[in-house]
Amino acid sequence: MPYNEATILRIRTFFQQKDADFYEKAMFGGVCFMVDNKMCCGSHIDKVTNADVLMCRIGEAAYEKALEKDHVIPMEFTGKPMKGYIYVTEEGHRNAADLGFWLQKCLDHNPLAKASKKTKRKQ
Repeated sequence: MPYNEATILRIRTFFQQKDADFYEKAMFGGVCFMVDNKMCCGSHIDKVTNADVLMCRIGEAAYEKALEKDHVIPMEFTGKPMKGYIYVTEEGHRNAADLGFWLQKCLDHNPLAKASKKTKRKQ
């Protein structure tokens, strides 16, 4: 499963500093971070570009505005855009402030997100 361990560590550290209830799960060909048993964000290496990509679940209300920002593209895992989910390219999360901005957006949306009935926390 291709992912950038340094990015995973940075995300893990952010959530620890925020005292978030999270765990990590292999999903989407990378690692997803589950917060309060809901998919929040993740990271993987894009198969085509070989770039480190941050997946963010920000919700439909923030989706269109986020797409106006540099280094943000729609999440098209199945061939069509998934509303409420974006990818932030490597350039958009390289520094701590940018990564923190996107991860906070994910955390802010998390209480509004619905949990999957299939999602269970690993013990």
